[in-house]
Amino acid sequence: MKEKIVVTGGTGYIGSHTAVELMNEGYEVVLIDNLHNSEAVVADRIGQITGKIPGLEVFDLCRKKKVSSFFKENSDVAAIIHFAAYKAVSESVSKPLAYYRNNLVSLINLLGAMKKNGIPALVFSSSCTVYGQPETLPVTEDAPIQPAVSPYGNTKQIGEEIIRDTISAHKGLKAISLRYFN
Repeated sequence: MKEKIVVTGGTGYIGSHTAVELMNEGYEVVLIDNLHNSEAVVADRIGQITGKIPGLEVFDLCRKKKVSSFFKENSDVAAIIHFAAYKAVSESVSKPLAYYRNNLVSLINLLGAMKKNGIPALVFSSSCTVYGQPETLPVTEDAPIQPAVSPYGNTKQIGEEIIRDTISAHKGLKAISLRYFN
């Protein structure tokens, strides 16, 4: 068995597919999800595909004490893949505070747990929305970051900044941000 990887938002579409691939490569996977937009049965379905049901912890990553407790009890985690976030651009316009709270507090809690428990690596699910309204198409990774056009996009921009600042301050941590396009 390879290292233990935590996949937040692990019962969601991208998280569950990532868990399958990790498990097929021999990693031990633990899913964390609050089941806001998914179901616990997804863990069983992953087990049907891979032959082993991943661990599933159901809690809200905005609960700092629960996050701290989980990672204290799972000190052997090698990396976190952070997919857990609210993601509807239009909903973020009508519920900006919910998006800021969920998307940023959860990230801050995870980064704190990484630092405290010596977890060295984070993969952050960002978004192409960090490019705002791009000046030229197609957009490449060299495109400049523009002002966000939604609270959702802004949470991803701010999230990347929080990660960058945290990594700079704590040399033992490393992270990468994935900016998806659809």
